[in-house]
Amino acid sequence: MRQTFDESTDPGFGPRHVPLIREAMARQGLDGFLVPHEDEHQNEYLPAANDRLAWASGFTGSAGAGVIMSDRAAVFVDGRYTLQVREQVDQGVFEIRDLVEGGVPAYLETASKGAVIGYDARLHSPAALDVLKAAAARAGATLKPVVANPLDEAWGGQRPAQPQAPVVPHPVQYAGEESSAKRARVGSGLASTLGADAAVITAPSSIAWLFNIRGGDVIRTPLPLAQAVLRADGSARLFLDPAKVTEDLPAWLGNEVSLEAPEALEGALADLAGKSVLVDPAQSSAWYFDTLVAAGAKVVRGMDPCTMPRACKNDVELDGTREAHRRDGAALTRFLHWLATEGQVSPPDEKEAVAKLESFREATGVLKDLSFDTIGAANGHGALPHYRPTERSNERAALGSLLLVDSGGQYLDGTTDVTRTVAIGEPSAEMVQRNTLVLKGHLAIARLRFPAGTTGSAIDALARMALWAHGLDYDHGTGHGVGVYLGVHEGPQRISKAPNTIALQPGMIVSNEPGYYKDGEYGIRIENLEVVMPAEPVAGGDRPMHRFEALTLAPIDRRLVDKALLTTEEVAQFDAYHARVLKEIGPRVEPEIRTWLEEVCQPL
Repeated sequence: MRQTFDESTDPGFGPRHVPLIREAMARQGLDGFLVPHEDEHQNEYLPAANDRLAWASGFTGSAGAGVIMSDRAAVFVDGRYTLQVREQVDQGVFEIRDLVEGGVPAYLETASKGAVIGYDARLHSPAALDVLKAAAARAGATLKPVVANPLDEAWGGQRPAQPQAPVVPHPVQYAGEESSAKRARVGSGLASTLGADAAVITAPSSIAWLFNIRGGDVIRTPLPLAQAVLRADGSARLFLDPAKVTEDLPAWLGNEVSLEAPEALEGALADLAGKSVLVDPAQSSAWYFDTLVAAGAKVVRGMDPCTMPRACKNDVELDGTREAHRRDGAALTRFLHWLATEGQVSPPDEKEAVAKLESFREATGVLKDLSFDTIGAANGHGALPHYRPTERSNERAALGSLLLVDSGGQYLDGTTDVTRTVAIGEPSAEMVQRNTLVLKGHLAIARLRFPAGTTGSAIDALARMALWAHGLDYDHGTGHGVGVYLGVHEGPQRISKAPNTIALQPGMIVSNEPGYYKDGEYGIRIENLEVVMPAEPVAGGDRPMHRFEALTLAPIDRRLVDKALLTTEEVAQFDAYHARVLKEIGPRVEPEIRTWLEEVCQPL
């Protein structure tokens, strides 16, 4: 299994590097330097060579930012990482600030007048830079693009090598459509819809989807780091480190795709002079826009043309992901049985629970990787929605507590993500009540019928209504998109309070994960993945409707459910889900576990 970049894999990072960075800044005449979490590919998960924020500060979370000034420094994180950042970062060197409330722009407004603050244009989106430049200007400071990243210069020979994982074909038996057909379809849309001659594709997930390839450059996601120029006629130039090119890859890509080294990319952008070129400002860094404009291309800002077709899975992908969820559901059910038996007699600590669940997934024999680092949160850690146990934070689940486990796997045929909250010992009446309120929101989303054209932001409130009625809520979104043997977090679809203009369409996979978190005491989340499907017409109805089909199959702890708080419809829905779990997962587990599954899947 590939490992995350943390204390166990690279002890040589942290605040002792700040003086080296400041020396490199001074050589370039810089008073400060911006250190985003994002890399050249705007990845969520980073290869060690690109985890600059971790190397500079010690913070290894999946979202954040840093600013290093000549006389001070700060790390910015959101509420998911308040515990982790204080464990990992030396607060004598870095001030810890909120990424959301004010964030980096507010910090830049405190810069000294005349200060010159550097940034690497390959690491920032154009929209983000516009905000940062405006904030610096309000302080009388200036943001300046650098030719050589001073952090990279300071890192020098200690910097890990760029990943060179083999890039392999992703068979059509899993992809469901030939790459040539995808390229022709997407290229045709460039010409007919946007009048564009070409598109620059920089998102690794889009590269993987478009060319039907997979790699291993990024932890937890089977992605190759690469770029491509797709022409309107469906032909393409793919820029890929030659060390990653496997023997079968050139023939797999075909004659319409030229394989070229990454060093040829800048020249390829110059070749687009006079052409109309689509680039996604949300996926591609400012460097691409600057380089194309300098070359004389006409830049069209728009969504990555692979985003929507990638999000709307075809029938082969959906059949594959259903099978992946059945396989994964059997592994999770074995884990839940272990928690319900041995785990009640001798409660595990967080790392034991994480390792046990991973062992059940490994036992399938086809697990390629986890889809993210497992969240095993006992006791008060459950109130931190994205907590990840470390050697220092590891706690044993106490009797009378809740254990929240959020996990997933990567398989050739699908990507899973599921959360179950389990009572260890006898739960309190409050725990049962709050869990039932969360369950009511989960069921409301799962049974919803909604008109075509509905966005996730239009239905988010349904997941919160029962909590709101009791003066409660949760501070994360209700659902994120998920890929098929791609990213566990995939746009553009989501279910969230935040406005979203993308309608939920058939074939889109989205999580359904309302929760409740009592600070310092416990956390609750119930998460299934759902796929949007066409709904059967209703007599008298006059609009096309959609529905959700649950992909995740695993029992929900009935000890945490108060039937008296559920409506008759909700009870029937809960029972029907468990009947389906028993039918589809029961034949896949051992007799002893099936007997237990029959008990926990009985009607309420």
